[in-house]
Amino acid sequence: MKNIFKIENFFRSFKYAVRGLKFVWQEQNFRIQFTMAVAVIFLMYYLGLTRLEKVALIIVIMSVLVLESLNTIFEHLSDLLKPRLHDYILIIKDIMAAIVLLASVGAIIIGLMIFWPYIFY
Repeated sequence: MKNIFKIENFFRSFKYAVRGLKFVWQEQNFRIQFTMAVAVIFLMYYLGLTRLEKVALIIVIMSVLVLESLNTIFEHLSDLLKPRLHDYILIIKDIMAAIVLLASVGAIIIGLMIFWPYIFY
């Protein structure tokens, strides 16, 4: 039977993933969202949230960070096409930014719903 898992391939893939994270880290919005995520995670444990509340917040945090990363991908891909080639490039970039904004607003709402009783009661 052939060995499917090769440790060298795993580390090579991991290296590429870290390189991708370094690239996304250059984006100011990603750094802001990551900083907010760290603050939320700290508050999660400081305030003693339930396991379900923690899971919900982690899902929301990861969703925002993943969508911001996808937004970065689309921005760089569309920059290859140059917005002057077609107006749709600008529309696509705006839609991607709107998607991240919607996810961020949703994350804020969910965060407020979860944290409110721990802070104000």
